[in-house]
Amino acid sequence: MSSQEPSKVSGQFHSVKGTAVETIGDVTGMSSWSQSGKEEHAKGEGEYNAAQAKGYVEGVSDRVTGYKDSVVGAVTGDKSQQTAGNVKNEKGQTQQEINKPT
Repeated sequence: MSSQEPSKVSGQFHSVKGTAVETIGDVTGMSSWSQSGKEEHAKGEGEYNAAQAKGYVEGVSDRVTGYKDSVVGAVTGDKSQQTAGNVKNEKGQTQQEINKPT
């Protein structure tokens, strides 16, 4: 994992790469490759899971903010705010579904 934001794509890449390196190490009897592959796989899984959790939390935030905006728009008669709130709420719900922990 790097100092950047966690990424599902990067995490998955490192997980798969680590598994491949580990397999090569196992097949050739090179324990250093096996160990290195295991470590990279674990780091990749950790990055993927961190990115997934971050996306889920962002979805919760969007849903709450969207719901609030929708209610305020409905109460004040601001159809534009109400619609924008509904859109943000739905976006948050989709984001949660995509990032639901497995």
